[in-house]
This record gives sequence, structure tokens and C-alpha cells, in this order.
Amino acid sequence: MEPLDEIVLTGLTVFGRHGVFDHERRDGQEFTIDLRLRLSLTPAAHSDDVVDTVHYGELAEKVAAVVAGEPVNLIETLADRIADVGLEDRRVQQVVVTVHKPHAPIPLNFADVAVTVHRSRTPDAQEDTTA
Repeated sequence: MEPLDEIVLTGLTVFGRHGVFDHERRDGQEFTIDLRLRLSLTPAAHSDDVVDTVHYGELAEKVAAVVAGEPVNLIETLADRIADVGLEDRRVQQVVVTVHKPHAPIPLNFADVAVTVHRSRTPDAQEDTTA
């Protein structure tokens, strides 16, 4: 097995309507996403061809669509859905997703609220190496 390298996307900020309160769904707010994909980048490094890696521009668009899409109550759920997007490419073995909600409805001064999920490809899914 080749070593796992990383593709990291940080600070992707997208407007969404997630939260448990009606006003969060109605008014919406910005969410910031950090995403770390672990996979071998050796094929891309040798070929110098984007088809041999995860296209981070396309990845960012897919993640943004999830954040801007169907509202959920919890940022835990949102993070899990984003992790699923990261694992869509079978070359990705692990993904770490942090969803920041800096405007969470907390009546105190704070800088940020965030949830981080770690997901790995299941052993059954690793057997299929098609992208």
C-alpha cells in the first residue's frame, strides 16, 4: 500500500440555512468548511495529470452545494454529509471535515463553534479501485 498524502481545503465559506431554530432556517448564515482528504498522490505526481488526483475545484463546488442545499438541524449531520462527498472518489481513504458555525445562536461572546468528523473508507469499499 502506498503512503497516504493529503489534499487540504480550508476556509470554504458558504451561506446555508442549518440549525434547530426557525430563525436559523429562515435567515440563514455563513458556514465555513475545512476538509482534509487522505489518499496517495503518487500517481498524480508521476503523471502530472489532474485525472490522477481529486480535482479540488470540483470538490469545493460539491461541498458548497451540500452546505447551500437541504437544511439540517445539526452541524454534525452537515459534516457527515460533506464527509460522504469527500469519500465519493474511491481513491480517498480517509476524510476529516470541520464545519464552523461562527454565528451560532449563543447569547455570549465567542469566536467560533465547530464540529469535526473523521471518516474512513470501509474495507469492502477499498476493494473496488475504480474512480
